[in-house]
Amino acid sequence: MTTTEIKTNDRTTAPATTVRSNPASARLDFAKTAPKVFRAVIGLDAAAREGLDPALVELVQIRASHLNRCAYCLHIHTTDARKAGESEDRLHMLAVWQEADHFFTDRERSALALTDAVTRIGDAGVPDEVYDRAAAHFDEEELAHLLALIFTINTWNRIALSTAKRAGTDER
Repeated sequence: MTTTEIKTNDRTTAPATTVRSNPASARLDFAKTAPKVFRAVIGLDAAAREGLDPALVELVQIRASHLNRCAYCLHIHTTDARKAGESEDRLHMLAVWQEADHFFTDRERSALALTDAVTRIGDAGVPDEVYDRAAAHFDEEELAHLLALIFTINTWNRIALSTAKRAGTDER
């Protein structure tokens, strides 16, 4: 590994980035190292999906993975969506869903807007209009499950990115 330094003020330097000399080298195996935590996330994921349309589940997971730049999860969920019959057009338009809204139903657009807001919660929180739009399309239980699904995919994205999972390996 190599480390670069940046000047933080006139007197000190601090590590800026660590570059892996072998990007293919694995970091820790989260599932093996923290099996109870990993199983808890799997349980949350399974519970979150209950009662939600499987196609919507994949759209939400793909969208959050776009926003988080998680190639590993993006590959998994686009593959799963294709296997479930999702169209290539919709998969391609998902990254720009606001400009290609005619590809998605009102319900899907409300879920995607909520996904964007929750995934980018540090930018502006979850605006009332986004929450209210989703609440108009989902009953309270569905909305709770949708939120849990968004929380879960964000967690999976962070696990995959932090442990340097490689897209295309589909290690689940």
